[in-house]
Amino acid sequence: MSGVIHSYDLTAANVHDLHYLKDIRWEYHDCTILGDKGYLSAPIQLDLFETANITLEVPYRLDQKNWRPQSRAYKKFRKRVETVFSQLNDQLMMIRNYAKRTKGLFTRMEAKVAAFTMLQYFNYINHKPIGQVKYALF
Repeated sequence: MSGVIHSYDLTAANVHDLHYLKDIRWEYHDCTILGDKGYLSAPIQLDLFETANITLEVPYRLDQKNWRPQSRAYKKFRKRVETVFSQLNDQLMMIRNYAKRTKGLFTRMEAKVAAFTMLQYFNYINHKPIGQVKYALF
C-alpha cells in the first residue's frame, strides 16, 4: 500500500456508491481504498487500478464463487474504522448536527473529529486503550 486516503467526500443520498467511484480516479492515485460490499464491482475495480493505480479492497460475499477470506490486517483496520464511526455517531452525536449549509456541516464535523482525537491522545498519554474515549477525562 503506497498511500492512504485521509479525506472523506460526501455525495447526495440518491447517488449510488459506484457512481462516486467513477469520479474518484481523478482526485486520488497510487493508493488503497477500503470499501464495503456496495462497492463490489470487478469492472470498476479494474478501471480504477488501470487508470490511477488505485486498489479497491472490498470483502467478497460468501456466496460468490471466487470468495476468499480477508487478511487479518484488513479485518483489523476495517474493525477500527467501523468502531470510530460508531463512536463518533453514538458518543459525539455526529449524525445530529443541525447544520444548514455544507460549510457548517464540515466545520462541525471537524470540531467533533478534533475532540475525538484529543480524547484518544489523552488516553495515549495516560497509558489507557485509545479506543475507549467515553471516559478519557476521568
